[in-house]
Amino acid sequence: MVGLNYDGGLTLAMSATSLDRTIAWYESVLGFTLLYRMNDIAWCEMQSPVARVNIGFSEVEAVTPGGGAVPTWGVSDIEAAKAALAAQNVRMDGDIMVIPDMVKLLTFFDPDGNALMFYQDMAAA
Repeated sequence: MVGLNYDGGLTLAMSATSLDRTIAWYESVLGFTLLYRMNDIAWCEMQSPVARVNIGFSEVEAVTPGGGAVPTWGVSDIEAAKAALAAQNVRMDGDIMVIPDMVKLLTFFDPDGNALMFYQDMAAA
């Protein structure tokens, strides 16, 4: 839309039942970095390995998984990414789904059951 002047940044907002657990998981499993934490409002923001793409987490009593947007991160080798997740006992939703000549997809879950995905672009290969 004309006149919106996007700045190239993207922050996703998600729920978590424990900021401590969420921060540790996203750091150790996905390589994110904590940008800041505001305990008085039960919020933190983490930087992803993708330039200017962050996730903010709001601590809540219960997370209702399902529905909403699913953050989908591009990787260059989805089989290696799956092996890295498996090595950390990350719950996955089945095997890698392949759409021939287009994309490979892998759905997995954070500790609160929020769905995340990796994709590998096969069109560029």
